[in-house]
Amino acid sequence: MISTSELKKGITIELDGELYSILDWQHIKMGRGSAQVRLKLRDVRAGHTIERTFQVGEKFSRVRLDRRAVQFLYSDGDLYYFMDSESFEQTALNPEQLGDALDYLKEGMSLEILTYKDEPISVELPNSVELEVVETGPAYKGDTATAGNKPAKLETGITIQVPLFVNNGDIVRVDTRTRQYLERVSSQ
Repeated sequence: MISTSELKKGITIELDGELYSILDWQHIKMGRGSAQVRLKLRDVRAGHTIERTFQVGEKFSRVRLDRRAVQFLYSDGDLYYFMDSESFEQTALNPEQLGDALDYLKEGMSLEILTYKDEPISVELPNSVELEVVETGPAYKGDTATAGNKPAKLETGITIQVPLFVNNGDIVRVDTRTRQYLERVSSQ
C-alpha cells in the first residue's frame, strides 16, 4: 500500500480495478477543510486520462511492473513491434499503450517495456533521445544577441523549440519527460 504522501509522477497504482499511471499530482490545502491531493491519471491499458481528488492519508495499491530491455523494430499500421534483447521474442503494442512515447520512437532505439502479470502495458523511454532536425526556419544575422528560440520539426514528427543556431540536419538531444531541447549533439 502507498499513501498520498508517497505519490509522485510515474508511479503506477491500482484504482477501481484498473491500472493508472500518475501523470501529475498537486497538494491542495483548503482554508478550513482538510488537505486534498488532486491526481492526473492515465489508464495504462486504455490510454485515456482522468483527474481525481483524494483526501490526504488515503491509501492505494501500488502496482509492481516488470521491466525488460527491448529494441524498437518497426510499425505496421496501428501496431508497433519491439524485440526482447535477451530472448529475441517480439511484442506488439498499440498507440494507446504507447501514449507520448510515439513522439520519440525511431527504428533501432533501445528502451524498456513494462509488463504486468506477463501482459505488456507500455514502454519506458530513456530520459533523453537524439533526433535529427528535418525542418526549421533560418537564423538571421543579429538574432544571436538574445537567447531566442524557433520551432523545429524533428524526424519523428514532434515539434519543439530550439535555439536560433540549430539548422536542418543537426542532431539534437531532447528530454523525453519535458519535451524540451537539451543540446545540439552534432551539426551538418
